[in-house]
Amino acid sequence: MELLAAIKALECLKDRCYVDLYSDSAYLINGFKNNWIDNWQRNNWKTSAKKPVENKDLWMRLISMNNFHNINWIKVKGHSDNDYNNRCDKIAREQIKKLNAV
Repeated sequence: MELLAAIKALECLKDRCYVDLYSDSAYLINGFKNNWIDNWQRNNWKTSAKKPVENKDLWMRLISMNNFHNINWIKVKGHSDNDYNNRCDKIAREQIKKLNAV
């Protein structure tokens, strides 16, 4: 869901943009900031443990968006002092409750 959330947000942008993308997902942010995606592509979408990269389809969509936009990938600590992150977490939990009630 972390990857899909970033994809859905970036899909809202129709023109090339400078984007500060904040996430509490180390998986998402490190994929770009620590060049994991470059290594995975060089290794035919295998991890350093020689296992297939999970969510390759989502990573490929993110790579495409990263190539289109100028994205600054910013890691925030989850469930702590970031008001926006806490608000997003609250909204997500509320939506889960609504979906489970149906």
